[in-house]
Amino acid sequence: MLRRYAMIGSLQMLLSVALGAFGAHIMQPRLTPERMATYETAVQYHMAHALGLILIAILADKLADQKKVQWSARLLFSGMIIFSGSLYLLCFTGFSMLGAITPIGGVAFLIGWLMLALAARR
Repeated sequence: MLRRYAMIGSLQMLLSVALGAFGAHIMQPRLTPERMATYETAVQYHMAHALGLILIAILADKLADQKKVQWSARLLFSGMIIFSGSLYLLCFTGFSMLGAITPIGGVAFLIGWLMLALAARR
């Protein structure tokens, strides 16, 4: 379990850095300032929550409630896909309806962090 979270978190960090560079060097001239701000938000949340997965890998064996730890990791990963993924797609496609699912990813982030806090409580 620890290795899996470390691997997924590290690969997500790699992807977030690559997408950040792609945005800064290739997408910036093609996006409006508002879309570029949206893209940067996607990268920031992607990166922060990838670090969160790495944190879970570091803490997992120290926490008693492994179910909550697992749910925390699943929710952070799902949140990255839904929140950041929908914002990336919105910027690439301009399909504004994608913005409607972004808050679902935000809620996944919130619940994921809550699960980690509850797992650490004991």
